[in-house]
Amino acid sequence: MPNRRSLAGEPPTESTPMTALYIDADACPVKAEALKVAERHAVKVFIVSNGGIRPNPHPLVETIIVPDGPDVADMWIAERAVKGDVVVTGDIPLAAKCIAAGAQVIQHNGEVFTQANIGIRLATRDLMADLRAADPFRQGGGKPFSKTDRSRFLNMLEAEIRKALKP
Repeated sequence: MPNRRSLAGEPPTESTPMTALYIDADACPVKAEALKVAERHAVKVFIVSNGGIRPNPHPLVETIIVPDGPDVADMWIAERAVKGDVVVTGDIPLAAKCIAAGAQVIQHNGEVFTQANIGIRLATRDLMADLRAADPFRQGGGKPFSKTDRSRFLNMLEAEIRKALKP
């Protein structure tokens, strides 16, 4: 069944078919790149955040400001993303929920979350959280975001949007 929703980002209905791009905007370094790809394909974009971002005046973009609270933006996206949609996020639990709903999910660095890899990604995330909790002096973090990551993101988002738009 094709994806259906209203332009206001409401949960799917039977009246309006379209693919949507949801961007988990908190700490997202590729919003501008995502908008370029969405504009090329005339895809509606929902930029979801709990504040601190300027509304985008582009007619395809709807900026959604959710109330403060843990995972409120994630819940907003997870309640709406369905088969045929694409979600941009680095949040692994959100990715798992969106994949379960049939949406395609891509990280900021261009890596794609899939049914095949989301389980191991969740397990690794949980293991690392346990290790950090066991050793509060553990230092380190992720690698810095690079030009290569940005380029891979653009290429993979283009591919995911094309996949989502196929009938």
